[in-house]
Amino acid sequence: MQASFLAEKFAQALPYKHYVTTGTQEQQQRWQQIYAAAQLTEAQRQLVASFVRHMNVLIVSGIWCGDCVQQCPLLQRIAEANPARIDLRLLDRDQHRDLVEQVYINGGDRVPVVLFLAEDYELCSIFGDRTLNRYRALAARQLGPSCPTGILLPEADELAATLQDWLNEFERIQWMLRLSARLRRKHND
Repeated sequence: MQASFLAEKFAQALPYKHYVTTGTQEQQQRWQQIYAAAQLTEAQRQLVASFVRHMNVLIVSGIWCGDCVQQCPLLQRIAEANPARIDLRLLDRDQHRDLVEQVYINGGDRVPVVLFLAEDYELCSIFGDRTLNRYRALAARQLGPSCPTGILLPEADELAATLQDWLNEFERIQWMLRLSARLRRKHND
């Protein structure tokens, strides 16, 4: 994918709070419940606050999707820990088919799909639709292929483990950006 295409999509995407308001009252309440339950530890906040490279994070989402409900608020919490360096935006999957068709997961248009982009919108990583700990929890409950409704809050341990999985990916991308020869030349560091 070209950086210019990703920059265009990023410009069309909504900040988290605006995106959540596109849902029904019930959907907004579900997103708010997870957001309220998700908290970074002090060590996690310090880690994110130490990031020095700007990251654009573009999420392909569905406001109706239980996996999005249970993960996107975690991503927002991470972004809030360093708003000067992390710009997080969301796009509705069904309204941006031209992007979705380029980021299929396992042959399907799954959500959430998170595109980690450099400051100039160069693609660094595509991560989705669930983290390892999220898959482990779903497998343990034997939910099968259906998408959870997001009606029930995940267990605190599951929420914390999923948050850590996402934080690990944010940190990995930050190191990629920080050690990038191209960006080190640009920033003279």
